Amino acid sequence: MPLNSNKNLKKYYAIGEVAEMFGVTETLLRYWEKEFPSIQPRKSGRNVRQYTQEDIEEIRIIHNMVKVRGMKLAAARSAIAKNHSKENSTTELINLLQDIRSELVSIKKELEGIV
Repeated sequence: MPLNSNKNLKKYYAIGEVAEMFGVTETLLRYWEKEFPSIQPRKSGRNVRQYTQEDIEEIRIIHNMVKVRGMKLAAARSAIAKNHSKENSTTELINLLQDIRSELVSIKKELEGIV
């Protein structure tokens, strides 16, 4: 599996797809939308949320701060307001390292199969 495996092919993602990406519920995503104004999914005629890649990156930052690092919502809001670009860079770095680790684990399994 290549490191950059067609992550940006879709323009919009449904709330169910985004919830599955992060292992959270759709209800939690709607709640975060209220708590973090930076998440603003487009809504279709029937009020169906359509998340862009930018929305997903915002959710990735919030997920990292709240679910991974265990920050309270108020602290996460404050950190985002103070230094959004630093948090974004940190999250991007963490995601890149996780992708690299997955790639290395995959290579290791392939090599073990050869020996």
